[in-house]
Amino acid sequence: MRKFVLILMLFVFAVSAAKAQNTIYSSGSTINYLSPKEYEIGGVTISGVQYLDQNVLLYLTGLEIGKRISVPGQDIADAIKKLWEQGLFSDVKISVTNTIGDKIFLDIYLEERPRLSKFSFKGVKKGEADDIRENIKLTKGSQVTENMKLSSEQYIKDYFIDKGFFDAEVTITEEQDSSLANSVILVFDINKHERIKIQEIIFEGNNSIKDAKLRRKMKETKRKRWYTFFKASKYIPKNYADDKKKLIEKYNEEGYRDAIIVYDSISRNDEKTINLYIGIDEGHKFYFRNITWLGNTMYSSEQLSNVLGIKKGDVYSSKVLDEKLLYDPTGVMALYQDNGYLFSNAQPIEVLVENDSIDLEMRIYEGKQATINRITLVGNTRTNDHVIMREVRTRPGSLYNRSEVQRTIRELAQLGYFNPEKLNVDFSPDPVSGTVDLEYTVEEKPSDQIQVSGGYGAGMFVGTLGVTFTNFSLRNMFNFKAYRPLPSGDGQRLSIQASASGLYYQNYSFSFVDPWFGGKKPNSFSLSVYHSNVRYYGETESKDDRQTFKVTGAGIGLGQRLQVPDDYFTLYLELSYKRYNINNYSNYAMIFNQGVANNLSFKAVLGRSSSGPNPIYPTMGSEFSVSAELTPPYSYMNGKDYTDPDMPLQERYKWIEYHKYKASAKWFTTLLGPKDGSSRALVLVTKAEFGLLGMYNKNVGKSPFEYFQVGGDGLYGYNLYGAENIGLRGYANQSLTPASNGYVYNKYTVELRYPMSLNPNATFYAIAFAEAGNCWYSIENFRPFDVKRSAGVGVRVYMSMIGLIGVDWGYGFDEVPGATGVNGSQFHFVIGQNF
Repeated sequence: MRKFVLILMLFVFAVSAAKAQNTIYSSGSTINYLSPKEYEIGGVTISGVQYLDQNVLLYLTGLEIGKRISVPGQDIADAIKKLWEQGLFSDVKISVTNTIGDKIFLDIYLEERPRLSKFSFKGVKKGEADDIRENIKLTKGSQVTENMKLSSEQYIKDYFIDKGFFDAEVTITEEQDSSLANSVILVFDINKHERIKIQEIIFEGNNSIKDAKLRRKMKETKRKRWYTFFKASKYIPKNYADDKKKLIEKYNEEGYRDAIIVYDSISRNDEKTINLYIGIDEGHKFYFRNITWLGNTMYSSEQLSNVLGIKKGDVYSSKVLDEKLLYDPTGVMALYQDNGYLFSNAQPIEVLVENDSIDLEMRIYEGKQATINRITLVGNTRTNDHVIMREVRTRPGSLYNRSEVQRTIRELAQLGYFNPEKLNVDFSPDPVSGTVDLEYTVEEKPSDQIQVSGGYGAGMFVGTLGVTFTNFSLRNMFNFKAYRPLPSGDGQRLSIQASASGLYYQNYSFSFVDPWFGGKKPNSFSLSVYHSNVRYYGETESKDDRQTFKVTGAGIGLGQRLQVPDDYFTLYLELSYKRYNINNYSNYAMIFNQGVANNLSFKAVLGRSSSGPNPIYPTMGSEFSVSAELTPPYSYMNGKDYTDPDMPLQERYKWIEYHKYKASAKWFTTLLGPKDGSSRALVLVTKAEFGLLGMYNKNVGKSPFEYFQVGGDGLYGYNLYGAENIGLRGYANQSLTPASNGYVYNKYTVELRYPMSLNPNATFYAIAFAEAGNCWYSIENFRPFDVKRSAGVGVRVYMSMIGLIGVDWGYGFDEVPGATGVNGSQFHFVIGQNF
């Protein structure tokens, strides 16, 4: 036994000596490796490196001059180990260059790893290679290490796994670059293999919730089906992990608070498809039982229970509880925070779980009321502070009110000057002093618009060119220092537009709106001027054969934001004048074709708009309006005998008279997704509208202007002849209008909207719609449900510099009496308006 131990010790000593000789070399100096000796380091040199800092490397080794070390010994071994650990070298050697007495001189030879000169990709498309190259973070001249190659390989795999190529493989080869010393080219050879799709998702153990409901809850993990338009069936592990959490959330919402996924597995069907198996332990279903309140002094327990709205026996759901307690705008915390209790908090505690019932104790911390100390604005590089501050509902010195903060965010979004996704408010509370500072953050976006459009109407193609400045500043018109490139920042709207179809038709319009006329109250002022001219030459092209239709008009309006019933209501009053100058103009719908007609009218519009929060893609709220437009009843004041059948039309319609009424209502309801517009949501839009044009005196007859024309795209609110166009998709333009003109109409619309992009500079969403409507000659003929029906699909694109554009395909289901080919398949272009 002793002989064996002696042999083993000699073997270990020999190996240690051999290893030491592989790392410590002697150049002309006598070193006895079998008998370690202590030396003082007299000098250290570093050789072999070109790009690295030698002082840093020397410091890293710990072999400084004057230090006493044993050779061979642990200090040398530690220095070599530290250098290897850097991963920067392919060879490390420490040699003895000289010994003088007890001083030793060392040289550290380091062979640097090769450096990266360039890299390339094989087996992928150019676009994929460009994407990887942009994000892989490989730098020319950096050292090629194993860690670099491993991280690059993993990034490329993850890139393709996120695209559904779960089996992606990457092979990395190094090629010497002959043009650069100690440099290599990395070649990434990528084999994506087949894209992996999910054939089936199989649930096991789900006795209470059906497979279909669970699959719908998995937003990013879908089965391969022909009808999955918006979601691909790619298998992406990261998305799958998130969707498994959503399954548990679904169970928790249904009362199964202890539900867990006990296993999940994957089986391969072939190279392209897999099946997912998910095993679920549902646990027991729980219900709310007794709810008590602790710490509430401002409101009684009964009041808080009524606001909470959870009753004994309701299915237990922590999501519903948190929503009604903390986040609901009409919930418990909203009740406190709308009354200044910013520091309040509510913590639900399960005090008893018995059988299938749970008792809760709501522990309320009210704190003291918080007063707003200071309000600041950040990010408004174009819009002036006063334009923002007049929309801010919170004021220094007032109690904090959460609803007013949320309303402020909505009103700022409605301005259209800022990115709705970036609107934010930061709180800086001071519980000691009971104050809070509010900082509203905005991000300016382009809001001015260039209108370039075209449409076909009245037998001609009409092109339109215009510009709208939505954040104009009239007071800085002559302050050239304020031009950016035009005077802006005061929230006024200036629009200039021209339309033409060669020499046959021209239209020019100008409008100006100041939403805060005078700057102190939200009272709007508007001014508009316009002129249009339609000319048609007969066969001889002589002046006597010329037909013209000219309209010149102007309007002035005042609006006011009301406080009752609530401050979403507005009242708008407008006085307008139109002059129709018609010369020998014939049109199938016109009963007045020669002479001058004047229209002086007064309009009142009562409206309410609470839609939002994104004005481009509203997800909640409603819009209502009721309007009445009246002219003076001239026939009862001028003493003319309108029963005279020989009265010239020029005299009968010199001053036209009518009373016109319109009503519309629109609702936005989120079906799937968040209501606050923070991400994509499926929205249901329902709308109903009605219009009536009446007469004062039956002896005068109906007005030859201002009537309704229903059908088609409704591209222009008013056509060339003074009639109002009402769009109804699936039918040709104006095809539902009676031959004797339309004086009553109604319309119903149901629309589903889903956004592809909510980028405020380029919002894009798809729609599916069903609508119905009709037009009648008189109120006696009006039948609200005798309508022409249609359905279809379309897309909308909102671009900040252009506005809203889109295209719809509609199919009209009902025949139109007396007309052929006006229903069925129809395409409609949308520019600047919604149906």
